[in-house]
Amino acid sequence: MIRTWLLSLLTSATALAQVDLWDLPPLQYSDTGATDSLAKLAQDWKSGKSKLQGTTELERVKEVLAALRLPEASQILVFSKTSKQNGLIHPGNPRALYFSRDCYCGFVPGGMMEVIIHDRKLGPVFYLIDLGNTDQAPKVERDTSDCLSCHGTGRTENAPGVLVRSVFPDENGNALLSFGSGLVMHDTPIAERWGGYYVTGDIALPHLGNRTYAEARSAEPAVSDAKDLAEKIDVAKYPRATSDVVALLVLEHQCQAHNLLTAAKMNYDRARFLSQSIDPDGDPDEGSAGRVAEQAAQRIVEWFLFQGEAALGDDGVSGSEEFQQQFSAAFPRAKNGDSLADFQLNTRIFKNRCSFMIYSEAFQTLPASVKTRVIAKLKAVFYATNEDDAFPQIKLSERRRIAQILRDTGVF
Repeated sequence: MIRTWLLSLLTSATALAQVDLWDLPPLQYSDTGATDSLAKLAQDWKSGKSKLQGTTELERVKEVLAALRLPEASQILVFSKTSKQNGLIHPGNPRALYFSRDCYCGFVPGGMMEVIIHDRKLGPVFYLIDLGNTDQAPKVERDTSDCLSCHGTGRTENAPGVLVRSVFPDENGNALLSFGSGLVMHDTPIAERWGGYYVTGDIALPHLGNRTYAEARSAEPAVSDAKDLAEKIDVAKYPRATSDVVALLVLEHQCQAHNLLTAAKMNYDRARFLSQSIDPDGDPDEGSAGRVAEQAAQRIVEWFLFQGEAALGDDGVSGSEEFQQQFSAAFPRAKNGDSLADFQLNTRIFKNRCSFMIYSEAFQTLPASVKTRVIAKLKAVFYATNEDDAFPQIKLSERRRIAQILRDTGVF
C-alpha cells in the first residue's frame, strides 16, 4: 500500500510539474474568464452595441487606442522581428507600441493589434484584435498559449508578463543571435539598450538603437539622435512620426514593476492555497505564504525606489513634451501639486523616486498580506530620520516630499 501511495504521489507531482503555475488552483488562468475592459469592449463589438467608425486601418487603430485609454504620444517603434507578427515587421514597417499603467498595445501596419491588459483577478491577459472593416466588426481573440511562450518565462518572473528586449537586427530585422540579446530594465546601462528600436529625442550617451547590424561589422553602441522618422519609414501609417526616448525609459521601468506585482500575487495566492489545503485552521501567513509575501514585498520596494537606476549621462535626456504632459496628467497630485509622475530627466527619470506603479491596478489588487508589507517598508524609508539605510541616494528632503505625496493621494 505504501509503495502504491508513493507511486501515486510521484505521478501526481510529475503531472503538476508539467502545468504552469498560473494554471494551477486557485487561479486556473487559462480556464477562467476575463472581465477586463477589452473583454467587455469585445462583447459590445460582437453584439453591435458598439462599432468602430473609421474607414481606414489607421483610423480604426486610433479608435481602439482611445477606447483603451492608451495615449498616442506613448508610441515606440520596434523594427526587430521579435513579435508574433514577424512576417510583417522590418525596418521600413516597424511595430508600434503604446502603453498606460494598466495596458500595453502593439500594432503592425497590415496586421493585427496585440493587447496585454490587466485583469483584476487574472493579471495580464493577452489578446489579438482583427480590426475588421466597415462591413465587418472587429474580432477579439484571447490567447493563453502562443504569447506565453515568450511572455510567461523566467524573463517575466515565471508569470504572465511583459518585457523589453534589446537585440542586434540585420537589414531585414532578423536578430543576429551570435551577438546576443538582453532584457532591458531601469538598471540596464544605456549602452546596452534599444537594439531593434527607433529612438527619437536627445540623449548624449551611446546606445544600440536606430540602426541595423551585420556579422562582419562592429556592434558597438553609438550616439544616435533623431527628431522624427520621416526619412526611415512611411510615417503616414502611424499616429505619430516618433519613437520617444522618454517613453522608452518609462516603459523599461514599468514592465519589471508589473512583472514583480503579478508574480507576487500569483506566488502568494498559490502558497496560501497550499497552506490552507494542508492545515485549514492554521494561519497561512505564519508559514510559507508569509515568507513568500515578505520576499515579494522586499523586491517590489527595491524596484519601486529605483534601486540601481542607470545613469542618463551628464546632459540628461529630452523627448516628446506631449508624452510627458499626457503621462503626468494621468496620475494624482499632492495638495501642493507634486506628483510621482513629475519628470526630472537629468540625473534620473523622475523627480520623486517612488514608482507611479503604486497607482496601478496590479498594485491595488495585490493580496493584503503583500500590500501591507510593501506600505510598511515604504513608510520605514520615507519616515526615516536619517539616510543610513539601503537607499542612501534618496535624501531626507526627497523622502519627506514623497511621503507627503503618498499621504495626499491616499496611499499612506
